[in-house]
Amino acid sequence: MSLLSKDTDSAFEGAGSKAGLEIWCIESLWLVRVPKSSHGKFYTGNAYIILNTVLPKTGPPQHDIHYWLGNDSNKVDSALASDKALELDAALGSCTVQYRELQGLETERFLSYFKPCIIPIEGAYSSQEGHLNGETYKVSLLTCKGDHVVHIKEVPFSRSSLNHNDVFVLDTASKIFLFSGCNSSIQERAKALEVVQYIKENKHGGKCEVATVEDGKFVGDSDVGEFWSLFGGFAPIPRDSPSFQKQSDTPSVKLFWITTQGKLSQTGTDSLDKKMLETDKCYLLDCGGEVFVWMGRQSTISERKISISASEDFLRNQDRSTGTQLTFLTEGLESAIFRSYFDNWPQKVEPKLYEEGRGKVAAIFKQQGYDVKEIPEEDSEHFINCRGSLKVWRVDGDELSLLPALEQTKLFSGDCYIVQFTYPGNDRDENLFYAWLGRRSVMEDRKAAISLMNAMVDSSKGDPVLAQVVEDKEPVQFFLIFQALIILKGGMSKGYKKFIAEKGIADETYEENKIALFRVQGTSPNNMQAIQVDPLLQVSSSLNSSYCYILQTETFIFTWIGNLSSTRDHDLLDRMLELINPTWQPTSVREGSEPDIFWNALGGKAEYPREKEMKGYVEDPHLFALNTNEGDFKVKEIYNFSQDDLTTEDVLVLDCHREIYVWIGYHSNIRSKQQALILGLKFLEMDILVEGLSLETPLFIVTEGHEPPFFTRFFEWDSSKANMHGNSFERKLAILKGKPQNLEVSVRSSWKAHSRETTPDGLRSKSVSSNGQGRSASPATNVLGSNLMSPSNQQFSGPTPIVRKLFSGSSPLSGAASPAVEPRSPSQGVGLIQADGSGDCMNLLSYPYERLKVISSDPVAGIDVTKREAYLSDEEFLEKFGMTKRAFYGLPKWRQNKLKMSLDLF
Repeated sequence: MSLLSKDTDSAFEGAGSKAGLEIWCIESLWLVRVPKSSHGKFYTGNAYIILNTVLPKTGPPQHDIHYWLGNDSNKVDSALASDKALELDAALGSCTVQYRELQGLETERFLSYFKPCIIPIEGAYSSQEGHLNGETYKVSLLTCKGDHVVHIKEVPFSRSSLNHNDVFVLDTASKIFLFSGCNSSIQERAKALEVVQYIKENKHGGKCEVATVEDGKFVGDSDVGEFWSLFGGFAPIPRDSPSFQKQSDTPSVKLFWITTQGKLSQTGTDSLDKKMLETDKCYLLDCGGEVFVWMGRQSTISERKISISASEDFLRNQDRSTGTQLTFLTEGLESAIFRSYFDNWPQKVEPKLYEEGRGKVAAIFKQQGYDVKEIPEEDSEHFINCRGSLKVWRVDGDELSLLPALEQTKLFSGDCYIVQFTYPGNDRDENLFYAWLGRRSVMEDRKAAISLMNAMVDSSKGDPVLAQVVEDKEPVQFFLIFQALIILKGGMSKGYKKFIAEKGIADETYEENKIALFRVQGTSPNNMQAIQVDPLLQVSSSLNSSYCYILQTETFIFTWIGNLSSTRDHDLLDRMLELINPTWQPTSVREGSEPDIFWNALGGKAEYPREKEMKGYVEDPHLFALNTNEGDFKVKEIYNFSQDDLTTEDVLVLDCHREIYVWIGYHSNIRSKQQALILGLKFLEMDILVEGLSLETPLFIVTEGHEPPFFTRFFEWDSSKANMHGNSFERKLAILKGKPQNLEVSVRSSWKAHSRETTPDGLRSKSVSSNGQGRSASPATNVLGSNLMSPSNQQFSGPTPIVRKLFSGSSPLSGAASPAVEPRSPSQGVGLIQADGSGDCMNLLSYPYERLKVISSDPVAGIDVTKREAYLSDEEFLEKFGMTKRAFYGLPKWRQNKLKMSLDLF
């Protein structure tokens, strides 16, 4: 519930109280709420305010405000929209981030709210029922740019608008054409197909034809001929002139103080410090392609309005590109990009007024009955079956030693281990591999652990998940598979022993007759640990009132119960004591009543933390696309992500703050999981969100089609989408054609054996025909060792409609091509059809064309759907194809498929 004052527009009543989008339009200088049924429809003659509210799992609500300005909106409406956005910010406790959005130049964050796209409508919005708002149908040519969100721009309906780099959608009254420039990427073509689907459903009521046209392919295709006839006939598109405009690699950054009169006074350049930002002032940070306005917490509303007006005047006076983004930030809510321009921005900010404001808003929400969650206990939910089998190997240089079952729950911090956990999945066993790196292990053992784990993963069946974990940074899932884990000091490997000997360090490897202090932690008997900590000289960092401890001396055993520990902690203490040594008879002491012998064993009494350990807010995860093209390492965030953003040509990083997942698309150019691991470490090093990510953050490597439940929990997961065949364009095209069932295959070749040479251009895969005929062979048509670039493999004939079971006994990515169609009995009237479509066609029953089409009101059952044309009578075949069956089957396969697609038989 918003904090409305008497000066706040009544249209904002209740704003921000629920998760999701709320939209208002400026209509005749009044603010009008736009109904949900009209969300995503933006008129070029209006200005809009958009509020997106997120209720995270923990912490207060998060708000983003955007004000969108149509190309035909007037200056008065535009100014009013910026003022109303500021008014809404104040009503929400001044805890929002505000963005100015210009038509055609919207931020990706904004576009992510309206997937697959927004197509502005000419005219003006009217809240009057029955008003047509000036919206009329007309033929339009649109450019579609973007891999994960689509920027739509209408261009003149002219041949000169077409080029080789972009994807175009031509919308006519009876048919929608998709034209793909030869230099466009597969991902862009796939996203453009979503735009085609959107137009088909929203402008044509789902009833219109769809055709795909590839740049440079025009011979013998009726759709291509029809497309070019709309432009007056075919003519080659001229090559784009190379651009020699050089852009600065590191744009100059300037900081200006905005005075109360709206004047800009430069206060710093390049080397900036957070101390330059005073809480009672507003500042403008000019970063070249993006401009930020920072508003101090103690600045007034009038000063903020002046700063917004001054920033827009600054862009006009500087003659900046209309594409320059303008973002408004309130003190305490600075974005990662903004913070990155300042040297040593503090990671932990002292609690300020904005946090108090957020707390008040949250309190009001709860008072009104809205669900605002507080920080919960550590998440220990079992996302996989933790009753599987466990194997643990100790790494000793290049050697591995399998630990006996009784010893595999005891790890030494000076050693490295490889852990294999096998657990039952759906119809098959799944494997999870960890490389656990002890805090004091030597570098040689760490490198060997990673290398040996990769070798084990490569030789194992299926496609297991791989993870790198450092001591003290273990994810909850790691502890759950051990259930009870003891981590001891010292090490057993030759590398560790040699290192401490050379450095003259005393060997602290655990022994039963030495002094040892264990901290007991966990959430249940299925998730408990005893961690040996330093007992001597570091008592202040060893004891903590929030935990229970076990102190082992040569003559006594003590259990120490912290004052802030719970009864659950006491139960775990008893269990771990018995697990470490069931013969021990401990003396139990409570904090504050310790005998002298207890402190003497620890080297004397000292101060230690006595306050309850509080867990910080756990933010929702972020998804990033990685691009390593031409040696560069670029990262782009995907906002409001979903499973559909896991594009098969991409490598993506899911940043969950406490752990990182690198997801490898089946058609990406990543050749090994070790390479993916390096990319993940590079991502950690960059720390895109400036969140203080450690290089020791747990890192998981997940491959498409083998996503574990602890990864899929971050998505609304649809298993059928995770098992589709073909590149992203082929998948979307098949869905658009109403043939998603043809995408499921019974067996897929191993990801590890699949060649990545099909995507030479970094992670943006190019060279795929718009008609679905891939220049890179699809996995279902490749047997291991086949020549992927052979012309005979350049075919896109749909595999047989055999529904593949998830997690079947054999790996979904192992094996060879789809099996051939099984012969049907003569009673079905179907003979054998050879791979080239010829063969015993004399026994085939004939069916009418209308029943054989992919989309038919009365489809024929029990036929080979990959050879629909073979069931046409000779007469109707000649009528539809303009040639005999024998002549048709003499054509190249790609030509056959094109003809079949034009007749909706493919």
